[in-house]
Amino acid sequence: MKLDDALRDGMSVDGAIGIALVDMRSGMLLGKQGGNQLFDLEMAGALNTEVLRAKLRAVEALQLGDSVQDILVTLGAQYHLIMPLIRNDGEELFLYLALDKARGNLALARHQLRRIEQAIRL
Repeated sequence: MKLDDALRDGMSVDGAIGIALVDMRSGMLLGKQGGNQLFDLEMAGALNTEVLRAKLRAVEALQLGDSVQDILVTLGAQYHLIMPLIRNDGEELFLYLALDKARGNLALARHQLRRIEQAIRL
């Protein structure tokens, strides 16, 4: 499945505000769907790169011997989901989804992100 098609599928989740595939090393977006003037996906992707890096450092420092499956940030009106993935070519990327809390279903959104992850993992 093409990246744009996979991200469009992510926007089909009820309440989706925006979705992006982000390079974890640089914070640059490799693809995006949604967002608007009030929600800058470029900036959100770059800033959430730091959130993911901090959590990965914490897991390593605590010697948990585990990996981060996803990170959920719950705001008053939104959910923000960060799902790291490592592609077969070694790229370290993550999916980032912003979801309207009143309209969205968190369980369905997580399920859809896993489907997208599988589609773009190759």
